[in-house]
Amino acid sequence: MAEVLFGVPLGLLFWFFVRYGVLGFYTVGPNERAVLSTFGRAQRLGGSSIEDPIAQALRPDERERYKYPQIRVIGPGFYWKLPWQSAHKVSVATNTVSIAYDPEDPQANSGGRVLEAVTKDQLNTGLNGQLRFTISERNLYAYVFGIKNPVAHIMGYFVSVLRDRIANFEAPDAQAALDASTEAGGEVGASVQGISINDLRKNLRDLNDHMAEDCSSAAARYGISLDAALITGIDPPLDVDSALAAINTAHNHVSSEISLAQAAADQKIVQSRRAVEIETLNAQAEVEPLLTLAAQLRILLATSEAALSAYVRNAKLGLRRRARQLVLTAEREAR
Repeated sequence: MAEVLFGVPLGLLFWFFVRYGVLGFYTVGPNERAVLSTFGRAQRLGGSSIEDPIAQALRPDERERYKYPQIRVIGPGFYWKLPWQSAHKVSVATNTVSIAYDPEDPQANSGGRVLEAVTKDQLNTGLNGQLRFTISERNLYAYVFGIKNPVAHIMGYFVSVLRDRIANFEAPDAQAALDASTEAGGEVGASVQGISINDLRKNLRDLNDHMAEDCSSAAARYGISLDAALITGIDPPLDVDSALAAINTAHNHVSSEISLAQAAADQKIVQSRRAVEIETLNAQAEVEPLLTLAAQLRILLATSEAALSAYVRNAKLGLRRRARQLVLTAEREAR
């Protein structure tokens, strides 16, 4: 009986040593970060995520909603924790997923391959691409304790922003042409305005830049930073693909005709300007001798009237030599 009474405490002591002594050690890998909690409460440093620069992208009405405390983040290494403490480890490596990935339903969006979105002209399109994200160490509380499934939240947030951008996307060149035609008071902007899916295909880089800007507040919201969103393909439904190709061909033909007409008009304007310059130079060449002669006659008149009379007489003699027939008036013959 004494051995049993002595063995039970010894066994409990041995179990406690193994469970919380040997197994109380834990490691944090190079691509991992950990948060140590005591009775479920993380070790806090003071301050909140609103004071961090990552919260600058939040709107004023969102700051109180996404206000998380700053906590102590444990880096790579070998550590030991007390029995009433828990270590929450997360991977901070960059993850790459399809933009159609749904963590709550893997079969959604055609098995995570194609994300559907509607353009501004009510055309249902399929989007392909990749999304890279990383867990933010500067707001690890939101990822570990603030949100139940942060990856699902970040994917839903990204998809909603992307669909809104697709539905309201305006190509920079098309918008500039529309503004120019509006200022000119014409209707050219409506006739050359492109199709939204064509604008999206030609401006994929601008679309990706807009997405990066719109999703810059993800780290402050969910503790996940969106490193890059690369949309690689935008495809219309198969039943409208041929019709869209015909529309594109007609649109390109109209654009080509407009460009040729503008080039011809520009060429005629240049030729007209050159013709005006040539005629102006010819007129100046004809006027210049007359102006020089007038200046010389003024000099002769200022010198002596007799000199001017002699010049006029000599000029008449030269004209008479070249004349084939001379007609004298009666008054001239009387003299």
